[in-house]
Amino acid sequence: MAMTLLEKILSQHSDCDEVKPGQIVDISIDCRVARDFGGANVVKNLKDHSLIVDDPEKTLFTFDCNPTGSDQKYAVNQHLCRLYARENGIKVFDIDSGIGTHILIDEGYVYPGATSVSTDSHANILGAVGAFGQGMGDMDIAAAWSKGKVWFKVPYSVRMNFEGKIPQNVSSKDIILNLLNIFGANSLLGYSIEIYGESVGKLSLDDRITISSMATEMGAIIILFPPSEEVIEYCSNHSNVKFEPVFADPDASYYKTFTIDVTDFKPMVARPGQPHDTVAVAEVAGTKIDSAFIGSCTNGRMSDMQKAADILNYRRVAPGVVLKIVPATDEIWMECLKNGLLTVFKNAGAMVSNAGCAGCAAGQVGQNGAGEVTVSTGNRNFPGKQGKGSVYLASPEIVAASAVAGFITTPSEMPDEPALFIKGEKETAAVEKQIEKREATEKAAIIEGRVWIVNKDNIDTDMIYHNRYLSITDIKEMGQYTFDNMKGFEDFAKKALAGDIIVTGKNFGCGSSRQQAVDCFASLGISAVMAESFGAIYERNAINAAFPIITCRDIPEMNIADGDIIRIDLKTGHLENLKNNTTYNAEPFSTVQLEVYLNGGLL
Repeated sequence: MAMTLLEKILSQHSDCDEVKPGQIVDISIDCRVARDFGGANVVKNLKDHSLIVDDPEKTLFTFDCNPTGSDQKYAVNQHLCRLYARENGIKVFDIDSGIGTHILIDEGYVYPGATSVSTDSHANILGAVGAFGQGMGDMDIAAAWSKGKVWFKVPYSVRMNFEGKIPQNVSSKDIILNLLNIFGANSLLGYSIEIYGESVGKLSLDDRITISSMATEMGAIIILFPPSEEVIEYCSNHSNVKFEPVFADPDASYYKTFTIDVTDFKPMVARPGQPHDTVAVAEVAGTKIDSAFIGSCTNGRMSDMQKAADILNYRRVAPGVVLKIVPATDEIWMECLKNGLLTVFKNAGAMVSNAGCAGCAAGQVGQNGAGEVTVSTGNRNFPGKQGKGSVYLASPEIVAASAVAGFITTPSEMPDEPALFIKGEKETAAVEKQIEKREATEKAAIIEGRVWIVNKDNIDTDMIYHNRYLSITDIKEMGQYTFDNMKGFEDFAKKALAGDIIVTGKNFGCGSSRQQAVDCFASLGISAVMAESFGAIYERNAINAAFPIITCRDIPEMNIADGDIIRIDLKTGHLENLKNNTTYNAEPFSTVQLEVYLNGGLL
């Protein structure tokens, strides 16, 4: 049977000669990673269940969320991980190293055809080198550390064929923002995407990393590139493992194929609130900004630093504007130092921090305040994700040019004189309100509860459980913060009753890989969440925690209202509204989901 690129990688790491979409397989993991915010919970899971590490040589800690060690709770968790690493012979890429996913590529832990899991929801960045990478919750990672394997449901693969030549003024960030404009946040939910075309072969490793890093924001499992000669050579020179790159079979069958004319691509910006709310730069050009940020796992590579330096050289950041720059890894930081880029940045008036995730993870520079307007190279601009202000997403070139101009613009449209702040001018940014152990007990397969309608699509994990609470490890404390970063539901935790069932829209739980976004519902006693579809990582986390999530694509047509009482048979998917005696069919639990549910959890 002919297989796609992802199917071949998964097959080679399983006991199956071939795999097909929908099949659940155990896959061996070449590299298993925990970060600083998820690492403490991974250690806790391992110790609570008396589990040992399967292969320390394939097991890593990466401290990239709070590389400054500036938060006391982060510092405690980091040290807990260090102690565990010393006891078990595990490598730690500490706070001086940079972003874990980039380190995996640059240090040769991941290479074309390899597999890796991490507590980072952007682990699918590894698709840039033709490898399988997946973000998972702390329970999944603990299982991978202990068993060397995880169960995985083979996703359907879609193929994108790029036709034409990419315009010269279109960057790799613009490419992914154009794709988000076409496909949105959930039309490719749960798919594996492979990208082909003559123009694709010319994309550098840095370009591929930028594009693959935002697969999560598209709702996709991963964006995979067939490895080019440049990528193969780079990985060969950086890895001690001899590998054979993996490619899709020529006659592989794809669930869908899209032909995309890239000559129509243009420089884009994502407007505040949603990464897929993208428009041409011209539509927001002239918007006054307070701050700018260049970095993150999406745009913190050396080529990104060089593009920013080319614009900032012999120029100054506009008066009153703050520009923050964070290289992705310490190696890139040192290269910036060697090549004089740090001097360029400082002379331009920028603040440069040590390597790491920066504002995206709320543990470093890059956060903004209420009413502040930021233009950022990050991958997410959900309310509260990078602070209390408004965040536009753009390429390094646009961010650097905007920082010099004082408003959103392109390099070709930078004015001779920057815009100045006028005393008393009206603020343009909307101020958004910011929003222990599991008991393994057998569950009933039929649940009943009061309905809470949450009529929204693309509810991300920062809306469910904000990253400022990630240092909390006691599930009992988590419930009080549920939905407090989602407009209109800030008081949900005070009003919800044990046994309630949340009914919501598409792509529930998109965004970060945090387990807490599941655990907070368990903490409140919520009996289930029913949605039209779920984010891929969130779905895994819920299943592994034995928290009932029910997929029902017919929710918009249902006669269900707030306060109704519904009963759901998890085995059959039969659903009944006890208030008006209407019945519906949801998707029944899969064999694995039911087994884990009845077992009280994966571990």
